Amino acid sequence: MTGALTKAPAGTGGGAGSDKLPAGAALIVLTPGGLELARKLKPALPRSTIHGPGGRVGETDVTFTDLAAHLKELFAARVPIVGVCAAGILIRILAPLITEKRQEGPVVALAEDGSAAVPLLGGHRGANGLARASAALCGGTAAITTAGEVSLGLALDDPPTGWRVANPECAKSVTAALLAGEAVRLDIEAGDGDWLLRSGAPFAATGALAVRLTDRDGPLSQQTLVLHPATLALGVGCARGVAPEELIRLARGALRRANLSPASVACVVSIELKADEEAVHALARELDAPARFFSPERLEAEAPRLASPSQRVFRETGCHGVAEGAALAAAGPDGELVVAKLKSRGATCAIARAADVIDPSKAGRARGVLQVVGIGPGAAAWLTPEARAALSEADDVVGYGLYLDLLGASIEGKRRHASALGAEEERVRLALDLAAEGRAVALVSSGDAGIYALAALVFELLEREDKAGWNRVRIAVLPGISAMQAAAARAGAPLGHDFCAISLSDLLTPWAEIEEKLKAAARGDFVIALYNPASSRRKRQIVAARDILLTSRGPETPVLLARNVGREGEEIDVIRLGELGPGHADMTTVVLVGSSKTRLISRGKKRWLYTPRGYASRGAAQTNRASEERGS
Repeated sequence: MTGALTKAPAGTGGGAGSDKLPAGAALIVLTPGGLELARKLKPALPRSTIHGPGGRVGETDVTFTDLAAHLKELFAARVPIVGVCAAGILIRILAPLITEKRQEGPVVALAEDGSAAVPLLGGHRGANGLARASAALCGGTAAITTAGEVSLGLALDDPPTGWRVANPECAKSVTAALLAGEAVRLDIEAGDGDWLLRSGAPFAATGALAVRLTDRDGPLSQQTLVLHPATLALGVGCARGVAPEELIRLARGALRRANLSPASVACVVSIELKADEEAVHALARELDAPARFFSPERLEAEAPRLASPSQRVFRETGCHGVAEGAALAAAGPDGELVVAKLKSRGATCAIARAADVIDPSKAGRARGVLQVVGIGPGAAAWLTPEARAALSEADDVVGYGLYLDLLGASIEGKRRHASALGAEEERVRLALDLAAEGRAVALVSSGDAGIYALAALVFELLEREDKAGWNRVRIAVLPGISAMQAAAARAGAPLGHDFCAISLSDLLTPWAEIEEKLKAAARGDFVIALYNPASSRRKRQIVAARDILLTSRGPETPVLLARNVGREGEEIDVIRLGELGPGHADMTTVVLVGSSKTRLISRGKKRWLYTPRGYASRGAAQTNRASEERGS
C-alpha cells in the first residue's frame, strides 16, 4: 500500500519503543530505600538483577565494593543500567566512557522515591522504555527528551518488537524531515503500519524521502528508511544429524531466490521431533530468530493448505508435511505459503508470510531447557554469576524448600516448585516434565549440583526411562561452590594436597561398600571430606568411620567440623580425630579429616588448618642441588 495516509492526533497510541524493554537490566542501589524500590521494579523488568554495596543495604543479587569500577564494567559490557540514585553520580562516573552513541547501552537515573525516571543514554536502545516502565510502576514521571518521541510520538530507529531497521543511519534525516514538516512518504508493503499512523507523524502522499515497510530484500538508499516486519515463518525439516551448514545454505538460498529479507524471519519452525536437532538451532542463531516446534497433530491440521503433501512423511512423522506445515502453522490462518517446499540432500524448507508481525511465543513452543544449578552453601556472595543468570532466565525453579528460601530475591516472580527433603526423584521428574513442555527450568541443588546432588539423578532417570520428551530437552549442569570447598576456605587450606569425598549415608549405598572406601582412603593418606556424617537416626556410621581412620592415622589428626557454612548459625571448629563422635555432626555438617601431613597452626587469636603440598622439601632439594653445582 502506498499513498496519502491520515494523520492521527499527536500522542495517540504508544511510542515506537513503548513495548520494548531490554532484558537483563542491572538495578543499582546505594541505600535501603533504593533496595526497596528496586525489589518493586525487578519482577516487571525481564531478567533484571539488583546490585548493591556488600553488607550495607541488605540482600542483593550482586554485590560490589567499588561503585565506579562496577558501573564502568557494566557499561562497557552494554548491560542496561537503572541507577536508583542521583543522575549526577551516573554522569560523573560514565562520562569518560561515552563515545559513539550506537555503541552505548541504556542508562536510566531513577529517583529514590520513584518520582522521576530520566533516560540519560541510549534512549532509542531501551532507556526510554526502561524509564517509562519504571515511572509507571512507581507512579512517577518518565522524562523523555528525544525529539522524535516528544514531537512525533515515535522513534524510527527503535521500532516496536517484531520490527528491524535495515539502515538505521537513515533514521536521523527522515526524523529531521518529519520534524521540519517536510514531505515524507510511508510505503507499506508488508506488516501493519498502524503504530506509525497512530504516532501523529505527518506522512505525505509524495516526497523525496520515505519510510518503507517491507519483508523484501534489496539495495538500500539514503532517501528511504527501510523497516522489516517479522512476517515470515521459515519452516524446516531435516534428516537426523544433518550438517548445520547444509540447512543454513538451503534456507538462505530460499530467501534469496524469493527476494525475501532474512531480517523479516520471525521464527524458524519445525516438528517437535526435531527440537534437539542442532542444525535447526544453528539456523535459528544464524538468522537471530527463535526456534519453535509443533506437534504432529498441529501440523497435520495444515494438510489442506500444503503445496507438497507426502504420504512418506506422514508415515514417518504423523503429518503430511513438516516444513510447509510448520511455516503455515506459525503464519496463522490468514498466512500464505510464499515459498513451497525446497529440498537438499538431507533437509527441506518452506516459507510462509503472515498478514502482520508474528509473535514467536504463540507459535508452537520452544525447546525446553533444564539447568541443574549449584547454588553454593547458601551465602548470596557464593552464588556464581552463571547460576544467577540461569535463575534469572528460568520460568520455573524446582528444589528443596529450604534451598529455594535461601535464594530469596533471586527467584522473585518465578514459578516456584518446592518439595520436602528426601523427595529428590520427585523433584527431578517434575523438572524434566516441565522442561519437556518447552519451559526454561532451574533445578536447584545446594553446594555443587554434581557432588552428592541432583545432577547425577537427572542422567540416571534419562538412562533408566528413555522418555522422548525428556530426551529433547537441552540440559546444562552449572557448578557451584561445594560444602567441602566452603568449609576448607573458612579454615585455611586443608584440601591443599590430595583429598577425596565419601558420603556416610547408607540409605542408597550399602555400608559394606562405604567401609571399603574408608579403608582405601585411610591407606592412601587422603584428606577426607565426610558428607552426610550423621542424622537423628544414623549415629553409628561416624563412629565406625572414626575407628577405621584411626587404624592408619593418629588420634591427634586434626578434624574440621563445619556446620551451616554460609548460612545463619554457621559454626567452624577443629577437634582431634580421637575425639570425633556422633554429637559433633548432623546433616548440616561437613567433616574434613586431615591426612598425616595436615597441620594446625595458630597466629594471634586465629587458628589455621592446612595440608602442605611439599614446597618446603622441593625448596630444600633445589638448595642442595645448587650447593652441589657450586662444589663441582
